[in-house]
Amino acid sequence: MTATMTAAHAETGQPLKRVERPRPVPGQGEILIEVAAAGLNRADLAQRAGRYPPPPGASDILGLEVSGTVVGLGPGTSRFKQGDRVCALLAGGGYASHVVVDEGSVLPVPGDMDLVTAACFPEALMTAWANVFDRAGLKPGETFLCHGATSGIGVMAIQMAKAYGAPKIFGTAGSEEKCALARDLGADIAINYREQDFEQIVKEAGGADVTLDMVGGDYIQKNIGAAKADGRIINIAYQNGMVAEVNFGLVLMKRLSLMATTLRARPVPEKSRIRAAVEKDFWPHVASGKIRAVLEKTYPLAEAEAALAHMEKGGHSGKILLTL
Repeated sequence: MTATMTAAHAETGQPLKRVERPRPVPGQGEILIEVAAAGLNRADLAQRAGRYPPPPGASDILGLEVSGTVVGLGPGTSRFKQGDRVCALLAGGGYASHVVVDEGSVLPVPGDMDLVTAACFPEALMTAWANVFDRAGLKPGETFLCHGATSGIGVMAIQMAKAYGAPKIFGTAGSEEKCALARDLGADIAINYREQDFEQIVKEAGGADVTLDMVGGDYIQKNIGAAKADGRIINIAYQNGMVAEVNFGLVLMKRLSLMATTLRARPVPEKSRIRAAVEKDFWPHVASGKIRAVLEKTYPLAEAEAALAHMEKGGHSGKILLTL
């Protein structure tokens, strides 16, 4: 194995370009993965723009999830061996031919699933679990509203809520084609936000116990209006802005909880806990095909800049991946 690796890297605000970097060496509790595919996330755009720096100690290379093959083991590892097919949640470094990660953030690729498909799952599944099920505490019998229903996270959150037995799932999307996909994934009521008022539709259908939002802006007040009493609203992004005029009267009267989280900078033990819960409760549904990947397009690593432009333009469904 060579001492260097290939990566796609960008200085703040600059285009991605091919670079050679020293190949990372796995440390205590870490494994080295030869990357087959890497998932793109909007956090990558924010990092390149200088708005979302990597946590201390993390690689400055973009990329928060990969799939691939274990090719190296650090001291203290116990679960995986060389040659195992895996997918993993990262704090950074995914746009490269090799990456190291704590083995607690790694999932085994099930059965005969191909490695490209496997890269669609880690970040979205773990983000959805950490927010919808852990922090917001979706319970059996409760209703779920998912904005960005056909985003990389949305397609997983809807399927997870369906597998969990949510009796009514609302999903918002920006076209009739996307609404059809949301229904196919398990949304009982798909709402075209360009033509319909999701707040009114959700209220008339009984309201939402848990809302997952990555839009922010004017959605903040509308989510409050659509929520049931004792509802929980959790934000993972604010694509329409972090500043909004909010009337907190309904928050008080409905006893609502407003929350927001990030996953990337959480401590290694916390990520391991999240991975373990996903593996126990939802990975069997991935293995059976009940929870499936939605793959928009793949790009070779050499075309990483075009892949980022595709994501930034919007309009896609599911994941965009880099392949190596």
